[in-house]
Amino acid sequence: MQPTLYSFRRCPYAMRARLAIAVSEQNVLLKEIVLKHKPEELLAISPNKTIPVLACDDQVIDESLEIMVWALSKNDPKQWLQAPLMEMLSLIDLNDFEFKGWLDKYKYADRHPEYQQSYYREEAEEFLMQLETRLQQNRYLFSEHISLADMAIFPFIRQFSMVEPAWFEQSNYPMVKQWLSELINSDLFISCMKKYPIWLESGEAFLFPNK
Repeated sequence: MQPTLYSFRRCPYAMRARLAIAVSEQNVLLKEIVLKHKPEELLAISPNKTIPVLACDDQVIDESLEIMVWALSKNDPKQWLQAPLMEMLSLIDLNDFEFKGWLDKYKYADRHPEYQQSYYREEAEEFLMQLETRLQQNRYLFSEHISLADMAIFPFIRQFSMVEPAWFEQSNYPMVKQWLSELINSDLFISCMKKYPIWLESGEAFLFPNK
């Protein structure tokens, strides 16, 4: 049975799952979902009812990081798992459970009127400072080559950069900006951001990656 990936193109969690699947050269059937209209098929198999979800044989994986590890454990040609795994997972945890919370409040500051948008941005910047320090030492977060941590984190920094593009462009994070630009403009990321018809509307699932 062909593994099936339920995805949403603009979701950073889905982005990182697609990146790992693509680089590992695993083939899945991609079903593009609209988050406001999740299909019953997805809701029936996913306890978390979130995107992305990978259905593979009798296994359902509904955590994006676990999908990345699933793919890379089968084939890791770019050695994304080569860096110290526990250290990478610790940094990814900071991204997922601390930075992401501030990012959401920064992005949707009108929903959180307790503080001004700049307050949420400043709180999120603490994580950017950590990344900047790392990138002053290496080209990527853990070494001179891309790792799991780079690809798990950069979709969220991309989202942060898009909230106030003019502010981000003049911000004092030169290494983060260089790192982000390189990854956004990579052939891998561009290929993973291809638009697919919405599955519920088209009824079609597409082979991914589509070479």
